[in-house]
Amino acid sequence: MSKDLEIIKEKCDRENFEKIVKIENNYLFKFIVKFIKLLNPKTIFICEDSENDFNYIRNKTISDGEEKKLSMEGHKVHFDGYYDQGRDKEHTRLMVPKGVCLGSGLNTIDKERGLEEILSIMEDIMHDRELYILFFCLGPANSKFAIPAIQLTDSSYVAHSEIILYRPGYEEFRRLGNYKDFFQFVHSAGEIKDGVSVNIDKRRIYMDTEEDIVYSVNTQYGGNTIGHKKLAMRLGINRASKENWLTEHMFISGIHGPGGRVTYFAGAFPSMCGKTSTAMIPGETIVGDDIVYIKKIENKVYAVNVEIGIFGIIEDINPDDDPSIWKVLNEPNEIIFSNVLVAEDGDVCWVGKPGDVPEKGINHSGEWYPGKKDSEGKEIAPSHKNARFTVNLKNLYNLDINYDNPDGVEIKGIIYGGRDSDTLVPVQEAYNWVHGIISMGASIESETTAATLGKTGIRKFNPMSNLDFLSIPVSKYIDINLEFGESLENPPKIFSVNYFLKDSNGNYLNEKTDKRIWLKWMELRVHEEVKAINVGTGFIPEYEDLKILFKAVLGKDYVKKDYIRQFTLRVPENLSKIDRIIKIYNDLGSGVPDILFEILKEQKTRLENLKNKEGEYISPFSF
Repeated sequence: MSKDLEIIKEKCDRENFEKIVKIENNYLFKFIVKFIKLLNPKTIFICEDSENDFNYIRNKTISDGEEKKLSMEGHKVHFDGYYDQGRDKEHTRLMVPKGVCLGSGLNTIDKERGLEEILSIMEDIMHDRELYILFFCLGPANSKFAIPAIQLTDSSYVAHSEIILYRPGYEEFRRLGNYKDFFQFVHSAGEIKDGVSVNIDKRRIYMDTEEDIVYSVNTQYGGNTIGHKKLAMRLGINRASKENWLTEHMFISGIHGPGGRVTYFAGAFPSMCGKTSTAMIPGETIVGDDIVYIKKIENKVYAVNVEIGIFGIIEDINPDDDPSIWKVLNEPNEIIFSNVLVAEDGDVCWVGKPGDVPEKGINHSGEWYPGKKDSEGKEIAPSHKNARFTVNLKNLYNLDINYDNPDGVEIKGIIYGGRDSDTLVPVQEAYNWVHGIISMGASIESETTAATLGKTGIRKFNPMSNLDFLSIPVSKYIDINLEFGESLENPPKIFSVNYFLKDSNGNYLNEKTDKRIWLKWMELRVHEEVKAINVGTGFIPEYEDLKILFKAVLGKDYVKKDYIRQFTLRVPENLSKIDRIIKIYNDLGSGVPDILFEILKEQKTRLENLKNKEGEYISPFSF
């Protein structure tokens, strides 16, 4: 027996030791031993791909006090600490070696300094805790997309969340044998009191993309701890950049066209811009809602959902706008609710849920009642704005048949969206891959809302809706996206959508259900079954095609007046947007591909020519 295995054996009972020995991976053993020595757990539990082992984790969440059972079968609730309710951007850092610069906008720390800090915080942190070791597969197992991953954590809540959200990977590790390119995640909730992390002043989330490892400590909130979500996404972006594929912050949906045809689209939207509602659109099917791996296979583009679950924001979920999710949340499925209000009868309530709010209950602040305020005098809502639900995709009635296909699904269209009140039309198609990546993906801006930052209308730059999760320079990321489509004969068509366009009085020009029409039109455009109008920024729909779709899909008339209001080209606003984007990329310094500036300047010239010929606001019927 090797020395590594002897060290592991000291912390395991016989059954758990036999599980780890079956994997036969010396790289894995060395990784585990390194952190056994550092963390010094009291005991170790090895989780196989079995219901028995999953049930052990589920039961531990109750005995550990990290979750509580609710009245409906399978439903549990977890509360994060009052000040541990979201991603800690300040202390989420990429560790970079000396001499490496990732550019502005990325939060970095010198690797030596970062390691010294995080390892000192983690030293002996599990001396009185059980260490859970879990194995997962990012993407379908045994496929060209799969990345095996290991999670070390002392939080049964984190372990339970990952069991719901990710494909089991113990057997994948066994199949791969002495394989070394797996992702590694090490987490400790730190000192726990009343089921929550208490030392949040020492909360740290550090990532090492050279070694493919993420460290997270003194936090329980899923975005800081569920390693395979946005933390793994940074590792994935870095790996993809070296191997000529893409890791993207996108959903995948199957849009159903004529004759039973299903066309797959991927889409990137910043927060609060309609990403989830688009992914879950009635009448279509969902493959995934958050993170995708995209690869070129035989001159076509295929993608997989990295996950098999949803860690979704629950605020405003209701039966009218979110019928599929609503159904799941009100049935006896395995669900973890986090930071919602639990009434005395064991039912859950959240902000925006139809019906009366209970007069009292328990939430992330403890005992709750209407009008309760925190220590800063702020009124505490029934549920936190970032309250979540965690559920497996298999419970959705609109789950696409190919959601777990190891070959992925062929992507025929890519959609970029944002919150924009005054510039972009509801839907338009790019001229080609390069034009789409630059003028739509790399140019995403999203207006803030009062609910998020306290000020409305502030435009936040967010290329491909991925800025917060990059582990490579922005300029390199743009270049990789451009290069990805260059060698393809027929790359996916690229579209932009905007559900938030307003008139001069501040009234929305789109109904919530209109997005169904824009998706149907995009599906037809992918197959070149409808024509389009060139308006200088891209192609927009013809009125007659939309009129037919509104009647067929929504059963309502679509009048020319609405078409004109929605698709009038707003030249001054588009010119201002181009100037803003050019300035942002100029400020990034060297490395930004020249083609980006060329494409944007060409579009600016087209718009200026149109302005001189047709005026500042041009009806779609003028083209």
